[in-house]
Amino acid sequence: MLLKASSKETVESGKKALGSTAPALSSQRFLWCHCYHHCPDDSTNNTCRTDGFCFTMVEEEGGVAFLTAGCLGLVGSEFQCRDTVFPHERKSLECCTDEDFCNRNLHPTLPPLKPPRKFFSTLSTPSLSFSHPVHIVVYSHKSRPRYSIGLEQDETYIPPGESLKDLIEQSQTSGSGSGLPLLVQRTIAKQIQMVKQIGKGRYGEVWMGRWRGEKVAVKVFFTTEEASWFRETEIYQTVLMRHENILGFIAADIKGTGSWTQLYLITDYHENGSLYDYLKSTTLDNKAMLRLAYSSVSGLCHLHTEIFGTQGKPAIAHRDLKSKNILVKRNGTCCIADLGLAVKFISDTNEVDIPPNTRVGTKRYMPPEVLDETLNRSHFQSYIMADMYSFGLILWEIARRCVSGGILEEYQLPYHELVPTDPSYEDMREVVCIKKLRPSFPNRWSSDECLRQMGKLMTECWANNPACRLTALRVKKTLAKMSESQDIKL
Repeated sequence: MLLKASSKETVESGKKALGSTAPALSSQRFLWCHCYHHCPDDSTNNTCRTDGFCFTMVEEEGGVAFLTAGCLGLVGSEFQCRDTVFPHERKSLECCTDEDFCNRNLHPTLPPLKPPRKFFSTLSTPSLSFSHPVHIVVYSHKSRPRYSIGLEQDETYIPPGESLKDLIEQSQTSGSGSGLPLLVQRTIAKQIQMVKQIGKGRYGEVWMGRWRGEKVAVKVFFTTEEASWFRETEIYQTVLMRHENILGFIAADIKGTGSWTQLYLITDYHENGSLYDYLKSTTLDNKAMLRLAYSSVSGLCHLHTEIFGTQGKPAIAHRDLKSKNILVKRNGTCCIADLGLAVKFISDTNEVDIPPNTRVGTKRYMPPEVLDETLNRSHFQSYIMADMYSFGLILWEIARRCVSGGILEEYQLPYHELVPTDPSYEDMREVVCIKKLRPSFPNRWSSDECLRQMGKLMTECWANNPACRLTALRVKKTLAKMSESQDIKL
């Protein structure tokens, strides 16, 4: 099968062809492909292997045409192969599955030059964008109506040389504070090249992709996780949500036909991965420990804080805080991610906006009031204090990896010595609620002032009584004071 597009008609026929054959491809054998400027790390002799498609792409930069070739995995490949001509970018892509190395015979040609259309810098009011007419469930805290949404919008022109940072800064200064304009989001989503899968979870997969050479993270949700995608997209596009310690949102898009739908969330890419991955492979000194802790709680503090005014931001509780949902940036600071379970507080009506999501949080990090089902669901502060319990466990994970007197502990998850690898509700309830146990402190912490204070902080975060727990702002101020006393600049 060869997908080649040179006009709107052939793009559409390519979409139909791929849409009808994609499910069958999963049973086909693996393909060997020729790769050029797009080879995975483990490739040899310019070859790669895939369960999806071989591709060849030609694009023009600065008047010079560049050819790249390689492999596209089955998941996410229709995202690229369907939309194969990029008239405003001078780029064309061809995909094939005929035989091994079939992309040696592909010769994509650049689309004809077209006069650029005006770049949309004004913001649209809706918060979501759709590539094709699709039916989705739109939720509110009062009801769950079903809307039929059909939008056939064209792409917008993004001038060459515009970086993602430039585009986001433009949208910030335009007065909205709620993210990029919808047409810009759609255009970016359509132009991303998927490079490699970097993670997988219960919601779907995470891929590293590229947009005009810049690395981005692409979260591809399972269709069963539509509610998570919708909520996460909605939360990220909340006014004044952007913060250096919350994962940077770039775009969201739905791709779909009558038979399949794919939900994409595109964010900043952080090569260090999650805090969980980082702590497993990294040892910390006091400065690095305080930096991770302070930046994490700064993000949580911004999430929890309501900002009043016409351009205000509601208070938001995360509800699934854990080391796997915090990412580590290159500079050793953190940002909070995975907002699919978040709840908002609507202060005007004093209501809690809870997502109608079948997913629940992670059992290991659940506070006693969630495990014994005493949490007051109509009281927003209950969710804020539940987050603080989980954050106390994250501080414990971080502190164990900090060296004192030449000693540190190997990385472990909270309660590792008390419950099985995949604990049940009953396992956690017995340990946390009935026995009222918490993770233990190594003896060495008592002889290191910084670790002793960290131990005190986490104890006050995971108190059994939610009303006794510290707020994110109090933890932030305490960590800032600790850094100051050690002459550490955060």
